[in-house]
Formats: sequence, C-alpha cells, structure tokens
Amino acid sequence: MAQSLKGRSLLTLGDLSAAEIRLLLDTAREYKRLKYAGIAHRIHEGKNIALLFEKPSTRTRCAFTVAANDLGIAPEYLGKDDIQLGKKETTEDTAKVLGRMFDGIEFRGFKHETAEELARHAGVPVWNGLTDKFHPTQILADFLTIEEHVGRLKGVKFVYVGDGRNNMANSLMIGSAIMGLDFRILAPRELFPEQGLVDWAHQLAGGQAKITLTDNFEEALRGADVIYTDVWVSMGEEDQFANRINLLRHFQVNRDMLSLTGNPEVKFMHCLPAFHDALTATGRQVQEEFGLDAMEVSDEVFRSDNSVVFDQAENRMHTIKALIALTL
Repeated sequence: MAQSLKGRSLLTLGDLSAAEIRLLLDTAREYKRLKYAGIAHRIHEGKNIALLFEKPSTRTRCAFTVAANDLGIAPEYLGKDDIQLGKKETTEDTAKVLGRMFDGIEFRGFKHETAEELARHAGVPVWNGLTDKFHPTQILADFLTIEEHVGRLKGVKFVYVGDGRNNMANSLMIGSAIMGLDFRILAPRELFPEQGLVDWAHQLAGGQAKITLTDNFEEALRGADVIYTDVWVSMGEEDQFANRINLLRHFQVNRDMLSLTGNPEVKFMHCLPAFHDALTATGRQVQEEFGLDAMEVSDEVFRSDNSVVFDQAENRMHTIKALIALTL
C-alpha cells in the first residue's frame, strides 16, 4: 500500500516506493481525464507555491504553472536574478523565508545539494524540477506516456541512448529499477553512469528489474519497446560541445537504429528540447562545424509515427499536478 505523500518532498524517485509512484501515475491519469472533460479540480484553493529557476525551462515552468492554477494554487516564478539564493543569502536562510510564505517550493537548478538543503530547511514540500544529478518529474511523465502507448511498465524493454551519465539517464535508471523495467543504457563506455548510482539501482531493483550498460548496439536494441534519448550537451557543459559530438555522432537515433529493434511499433521518446534539424541557432552551428543535419535524433524519426515526444511534454503537466496535489 502507498503511504500518504502529504508533506513529502520529491528530490529523486529513490525517495518513493513502487506503490507511491503507482499512486502518482494513477492520480495523474485521473486529473488528465478531468482536464479533458472540463471538470474543475481546484482542491487547493488559496494556496501558494514558489517556482525557483536557476536554469530556464519551457516544459517545467509551464507544467508547474498550469498545474498549480488548475488546482486553485497561485504560482510565483522566481528566476535567478529575482532572489538572493546563494549570492547575498544562504540556501538555508532562503529556504526558511520561503517556507514561511509558501505552501510548497519547486527548484530547478544546477547543484543537487541545493535542492537537498532547501528540503532540509523549508518546512514545506520541495519538488526537484531538475538538478545536475536527477530529473524525477520528467520520469513520472515518461512512465505515464509509456503506459498509454505500450500498455504497461513492468518488463518493458527500455533503451536509453547517448550520454549515459546525465541527469536523465540517472533518473530513468533509478525509476526503472523501482518499477521493474528491462532498462538498458546504450552509450560509449566513457559516458556510462557512476558506479555508485548503478549499485543503488541494482539495490532498488531487488531482482524485479534488469539493468544493462553496453556499447553494443544489437545487444541493447534487440526487442526494444522504447528508445529514449536526450541532448548530447547539457546546460553548463557547453565547453564539452566538440568532444561530446565526436563521442556520440554514431549514437544518433535514426531509422537504422529503430530497425535494429525488430519492432515496427517501437516508441521514440525525448524529454525536449531536441536538436533534430538545423532550424535553430545550435542546429545551424552543428551543421556548419560538424556536417550533421541533426544531433541526437534524426528529423525523420522525431516526426515519425513512432515518436510520442509531445504526449510526454503534455504529461509533464498532468503528473506534476498529481505530485503537487498529493504532497500538499
């Protein structure tokens, strides 16, 4: 049975049991039904939450804002230049101030330790909207999307391709371990996740999930239900641009990679934004400097019927709404 999540923070999916993740997903599915039916669900009327953003975002900011409004909550956006967090004021002091004014705090930034310290001192739920180590709210949306398109989570053959030591790979590995997926990271060995995190994932799996790290394409992709990728260079790693492209240029998700699964129904997933063409400034730079029309995914796959990336993006809002609702 899932425990009540009231008053709880979410810093990593490792904070939750399988039953608690199931409660969040089932609640999100119900809120999605209500949203589509036009049925109001303002269950937290009059409450306020703070949205702290060291890193900008489209999906995370919009998902928290719309979710809060739907629940009757007023969200207050606080960008990196709006408050003194870590500059003129310690994280501890900021947490104590905001915790006396707001009912919950979202944090999206660089150091995971900042989110941990906010949660230690705020006295209200703190939700990790992304740190350098974990991105738990994204994985909740991903799992809801997989259930909608594949029909289940347990035993799903899930392949993460690319930078295997970024916050998405870390979070997907931990979440998959808890929920019993057959999780595979396909990456150059230089980009495998930290061994400590792999050991933790095996511990959480308890024999219910499979975890595979490999640079062998056929081993990773055979029979896959889902292929997932992310940008090759994360925010704050811009100095790694050329090195990362040279390491990963053969790990692009394209039609040939989908064919290696042997599954014509394989789903393609991406947390977005995606560099799938040369229509952005970064895309043009990559095309001019490295001769690539796309980075982590080809435009053909991104726009194909296999792609469910915009369902994922929408589901950020429904799953974040469930998280806010249950923890407040």
